[in-house]
Amino acid sequence: MRYRFLGGTGIEVSTHCLGTMMLGAVGNPDHREGVRIVHAALDAGINFVDTADMYSAGESEEIVGEALQGRREDVVLATKVHFPMGEGPNRGGNSRRWILRAVEDSLRRLRTDWIDLYQVHRPDHRTDVEETLSVLGDLVRQGKIRAFGCSAFPAAEIVEAHWTAERRALPRFRTEQPPYSLLARGIESSVLPVARRHGMGVLTWAPLASGFLTGRYRKGGPVDLGGGRAALTPHRFDPALPENARKLEVVEQLVELADGIGCTLPELAVAFPLAHPAVTSVILGPRTPEQLDGLLKGAELVLEDDVLDRIDEIVPPGTDLYRPDGAWRSPALAPAALRRPRAERAAAGEECR
Repeated sequence: MRYRFLGGTGIEVSTHCLGTMMLGAVGNPDHREGVRIVHAALDAGINFVDTADMYSAGESEEIVGEALQGRREDVVLATKVHFPMGEGPNRGGNSRRWILRAVEDSLRRLRTDWIDLYQVHRPDHRTDVEETLSVLGDLVRQGKIRAFGCSAFPAAEIVEAHWTAERRALPRFRTEQPPYSLLARGIESSVLPVARRHGMGVLTWAPLASGFLTGRYRKGGPVDLGGGRAALTPHRFDPALPENARKLEVVEQLVELADGIGCTLPELAVAFPLAHPAVTSVILGPRTPEQLDGLLKGAELVLEDDVLDRIDEIVPPGTDLYRPDGAWRSPALAPAALRRPRAERAAAGEECR
């Protein structure tokens, strides 16, 4: 296992991070097996574990907290805040009110006194980023978190956050966590250059394109939509949809490339993000111990320039073959009517004249 420094934090992390979204009711509800997966990752040299409060409504954090008992000092622990946790207003978002409540809940579930990296899971256009940065800075000073970052922020919003931090003398986002894979390279055009320009650590997720690069989905083959990631996002796997047919064509070319260099498609997929100089660590999200074993083999692979050149021919740099972040859409785009001034004022309850 290799290690890199996480942005300017001085924290050294493994180049592959254990992601725990699939530990809990959404993926693997067996807590004992979840604990074994965490332990196996740590035994393999991974020292970086990423979770979120909303993964299985807090259950993932509870499994991680149980697994880290007696091993907490050796682990860089990351979690996130933003998505709603329960019914009713003010139980989500990036406000001071919610973050102060959410961090205490995460600390309790994780059975720890501090969080190494606390991440804002998505942008919140209802909350001024100055307020978010301010409360996160307070949590650093209180010792409840060591550093903080953002996740799936567009490049323009990352720049705005840094500008606000500089103008208001506030601590800044130290990391960004975007989706990045052989099939989703859009962040190469803006997010990764911006992160590198500002000295941010980058931990990428979905290297297997939510399961499309596992090798289980092939052109002309059966597609089981009843389990795993396919059950969570069936629209990404239905071969009847034109965008999925295009992905299957690309998968065949990538399988041929992987065969040619003596590795599997998942190994190629896991190795690919680390070839970009802006990427610090790649998040692996196994559901079973067997999946973790397969993914760890990709952690040993380093891609040569000729392989990267062939990948660029198959999927040009900066190209997204699908929309990788299905959990969030900019409110500026949905619904379209809100882009029209009169409708926007009406939606806000203002009288239109």
